[in-house]
Amino acid sequence: MIGLVVSDLAAALAFYRRLGLAFPEGAEREPHVEAELPGGLVLALDTEDTVRSFHPGWRPPAGGGRVSLAFRCDSPAEVDAGYDDLVGAGYHGELKPWDAFWGMRYAVVHDPDGNGVDLFAPLPGAAQ
Repeated sequence: MIGLVVSDLAAALAFYRRLGLAFPEGAEREPHVEAELPGGLVLALDTEDTVRSFHPGWRPPAGGGRVSLAFRCDSPAEVDAGYDDLVGAGYHGELKPWDAFWGMRYAVVHDPDGNGVDLFAPLPGAAQ
C-alpha cells in the first residue's frame, strides 16, 4: 500500500480519478479511501484530520511535495495527452513532456498537495 495524507480529499480524488484510478462513489465524504492499482497494490488517501486523530502532533512536511508517484502510460502520445489534460484542468505542470536521455517520454505534474506525479512511457526503439 502507498499512503498519502491529503489536505483536501475531494481535490485529491478529482486529480487521481483524472489519472484513471477508481475510488468508490461518495469517497469525498470519507476520512480514508483506497483505490486498487494494477498488480494488487493499493493507493490510500487519508485526510490530515484522520492522521491527527491517532497522531495529534503530526504536521505536513515543510517545503511542499511529500512524495512522488509515477504512472506508466501506454505511449509517448499518452504522456503528452495526460499532461495536457491535467494542466488544462488547472493542475500545476512542473516539467513539460520531453524525450529523456534514458529512453522515455517524461513529464511531471503536481497533485493538489504538491506531490510530484510523473507520467512516462518508453520511446519507440528504446531499450527496455
